[in-house]
Amino acid sequence: MSNALVGWPDGDGRRRSSARGRGQGGHVTEHEAEDFGPWLARQLRRAGMSQARLAQELGLTRAAVSAWITGRAEPREETKREIARVLGTDTASVYNRTTDVVVRMPIVWRHRLGHPDGGREYGNPAIFAFDADLSVLAREATQNSLDERLDSNAPVRVHYTLEELGGEHLDAFLPALRWSELCEHFEEAASSDQKVARGLRSALDDLARTRSLLLLRIDDFNASGLTGDEYGDGRYAAVVRRQLDSHKRTAGRAGGSYGLGKATLWATSRFGLVLANSTLSEPHEGRVQRRVVGRLELPWREVAGVAYAGPGWLGEEDTSPARKDVARSWWADEQTVRDLRLERPGNEPGTSFLIVGAHDASGDAESLREMHDKLVKSLADGFWAAMVGGRGHGPLLDARVTTLRNGRVLIPEERVDPHAHHPALSRALRAYYDGETVSELTAGDQVAQAAVPLRVPTRRHAEGGGRSVEHVHEAILLLTPAAEGDELANRVVCMRGNRMTVMERRPREVPLGASAFQAVLLAGYATGRQTPDVAAAEAFLRASEPPEHDRWDRTAELRTLYQRGALTRLAEFRTDMDQAVRALVGRREPRGGDGPAALRELLQLDAGRTASGRGGQSFPSVSTAQAGVDATGAWHVTVALRVPHAPDPWVLTPVAKFDVRSGGRPSVDWATLVGQENCEVRGGDLVIPPGVRTAVFGGVTDPATHPVHGGLARLVVDVMQSRGGAM
Repeated sequence: MSNALVGWPDGDGRRRSSARGRGQGGHVTEHEAEDFGPWLARQLRRAGMSQARLAQELGLTRAAVSAWITGRAEPREETKREIARVLGTDTASVYNRTTDVVVRMPIVWRHRLGHPDGGREYGNPAIFAFDADLSVLAREATQNSLDERLDSNAPVRVHYTLEELGGEHLDAFLPALRWSELCEHFEEAASSDQKVARGLRSALDDLARTRSLLLLRIDDFNASGLTGDEYGDGRYAAVVRRQLDSHKRTAGRAGGSYGLGKATLWATSRFGLVLANSTLSEPHEGRVQRRVVGRLELPWREVAGVAYAGPGWLGEEDTSPARKDVARSWWADEQTVRDLRLERPGNEPGTSFLIVGAHDASGDAESLREMHDKLVKSLADGFWAAMVGGRGHGPLLDARVTTLRNGRVLIPEERVDPHAHHPALSRALRAYYDGETVSELTAGDQVAQAAVPLRVPTRRHAEGGGRSVEHVHEAILLLTPAAEGDELANRVVCMRGNRMTVMERRPREVPLGASAFQAVLLAGYATGRQTPDVAAAEAFLRASEPPEHDRWDRTAELRTLYQRGALTRLAEFRTDMDQAVRALVGRREPRGGDGPAALRELLQLDAGRTASGRGGQSFPSVSTAQAGVDATGAWHVTVALRVPHAPDPWVLTPVAKFDVRSGGRPSVDWATLVGQENCEVRGGDLVIPPGVRTAVFGGVTDPATHPVHGGLARLVVDVMQSRGGAM
């Protein structure tokens, strides 16, 4: 495709390669060759030769050939030499059985015929499960690569390559894709007023007008590849042939579980067209390299009087009588994968998907630079934790993005650095891996660790027929001060399994005087432990995730698998998570002045008469607040208000009170009280003009009026309605 990706360096700077599928000296070993029976049956189909005809050519009975085909027997060495003669090939090819030796079949597009009952699908419903958004694609495709990690001691490496084709490069690509065979199908599918048809019509018109085409290729390495039979169970069939088949074999660690994520590949193509080139981790038909196939998703259409149901496949025509007019994957040569922009560097297992006519349907990214940057940001936001390693824990993922135009580098390869995009969160996770966390924050960039219990309910039917038991799983909460400039602070990023971000949530009732923080919640296998409660928690949380895998909440699977009370357990988990955050941010050493060892910086704001006023009119309410105690004991407060519409000015009176350990709440005086945004202070009252929707005021209490030192009490601010204000 280009020289943008020339290999992934190992620790010593040399390119990695794989010797899978080869024995010493490059020869195929016996266990790597395809079984004789299936191999011979396919050669006979490709040659159009019956078993009886082969038996006649060999001077043997048909029963003998049948025994070879079914695997009940295998011919002697001299008979294999005769079989090679009949098939017109050399004896080594019959012994090695790593390739087809009879007649290369034509590569064609074949489409699924319409349903005989007249049913029609005007698009694949799985495609509409997600938005055709680059961030969703990056999330789903990368998670699938992580779930197929092959060597657990090395990271999965993914590379996203955008390439814009035009001119002679486009003219060379379209014939390799056999575009002319699709034109009539495209035109008929785009002729209706259905949703998919309208989008397809726009894509065809843009291609004709601009004579340019955008490709997005996703390569993964150190992954299993599309292994398995063409039509039977396996990774290949789950991706290429089926819907809602997850086929994850990762000991319960998989991020995905619905089998829907792969649909984002086709959703991101304006033409519904995706090609794949896979290097297999285990041989199929005696081979591992360049297993190529294409799949097209179109709505129902009628072409030359023949109705077609929807999908079509690019491949080699299947010669089996039972698979008439079906295209199957083929073992492509090197020139073919180059022409299709599917060439993979080296021979390490994994798959390359090529999205033809890629786009970002959200409209957020239209130029190549915008799409490049969105991919980088999406990978960083979704998988920063998978890219963090430590002394005892290596990263799970290495992600990169490159952008090309007609084979030339337009935007150089950019490695996604989690520490650059999420420094505080990455620091927290690395401290956990390096065993450098503390029980409470006292200074600087420390990382505090706390346990958060998750009570996993019993299952309705225990796996293996045993008795289901309730587990108590200790999730790990890591909290650290936010980095300077963090836009999204005071949040908890929750994850499980392969450390993909599931959700971000803001804990409730955090002390308003607390410094900004970032927190990570590791649950299930993300904790790095292997105990039974970990597996139970992983399964429970996975069952509570919808297809988007963006929250832990009510799902049909949760109700089906677990006893009543599962939702209560999730609610308790969130509550305990919030409590752990409050405990950690409340244990801060004061930075100066007198006070207890752990200053309780808690500011409580009351909206005074917050109930509806006269006529049901609402009252201004607090949106955010910041507070702290200085060395003199004075409280510094900044309060932002949400202001409802009123025809007259709002006149409010902020009153500061100390919430001491016994007795009432004595009022304290303001040393200063100022209006900062959309308000002013007049005689101790806050005046907000009519029509203003937000206002901010600040104040500093007078230590001389404090009954106790400011660090020994909680501050309560009542925002009261003054006489003469809007009612």
